[in-house]
Amino acid sequence: MVAEKSSKSLFSVTLRVWRQAGPSAPGRFVDYPAADVNPDMSFLELIDVVNDGLTRQGGEPIAFAHDCREGICGTCSCTINGKPHGPGHGIATCQLYMRTFKAGDVITVEPFRARAFALVKDLVTDRGAFDQIQQAGGFISVRTGAAPDANSIPVAKAAADLAMDAASCIGCGACVAACKNSSAMLFVAAKVSQLGLLPQGQPERDSRVLAMVAKMDELGFGNCTNQYECSAACPKLISHDFIARMNRDYLMASVKATFVPVTNAAGAD
Repeated sequence: MVAEKSSKSLFSVTLRVWRQAGPSAPGRFVDYPAADVNPDMSFLELIDVVNDGLTRQGGEPIAFAHDCREGICGTCSCTINGKPHGPGHGIATCQLYMRTFKAGDVITVEPFRARAFALVKDLVTDRGAFDQIQQAGGFISVRTGAAPDANSIPVAKAAADLAMDAASCIGCGACVAACKNSSAMLFVAAKVSQLGLLPQGQPERDSRVLAMVAKMDELGFGNCTNQYECSAACPKLISHDFIARMNRDYLMASVKATFVPVTNAAGAD
């Protein structure tokens, strides 16, 4: 026989949520009481419960982005009590559980704030700027054909491990939201490094870093001032050391470009 969970474990909180109908509409915080909160609920499940209540009352549910709810996709990006993804460490918003909070807490929820992340509605922002940076150079150009043998190009263990660390970036935007300058350096550094550390990424290494940094600047992201809020807020704990690695690559590529124009290897035969 399974004992029912004691009602004493349930508690109440207040969600103070940023509501904004659209990018040009005025916005404001609205308080929503949430009763009978199960401590094993995820934070997104709590919003689901609040939205169910709003819908039953004929109100407009809170718009928020979500997809996998497993800390993989990076979609569930919002700021909770002033911190991107909330008070947890090394987790996305969907991995934050209500046992983190106490009865009677007022939990402030707002979208990621950055000029390059245009607000869509309520807690939803458009992070398509990251896609544009990735499209500028975050790829390798290879000829199509039969798949090569997995071990045909040896990769040093240290390089492979570092590349995998960089590749764990889920593009959530927490680094931008945490930075006082809205810098995207950690994201760009991770995407540059995951390819620049591997043999397959060498032919376009210079053109890649120049193109991705240029696109980042063009889209209005700020400069890095080495405060390291980015790595502290990152749900995948990506190290700010990758920023130093990217800066070295960028400096070397810039110097070489002053003597020999850097071209995309995909267009050269």
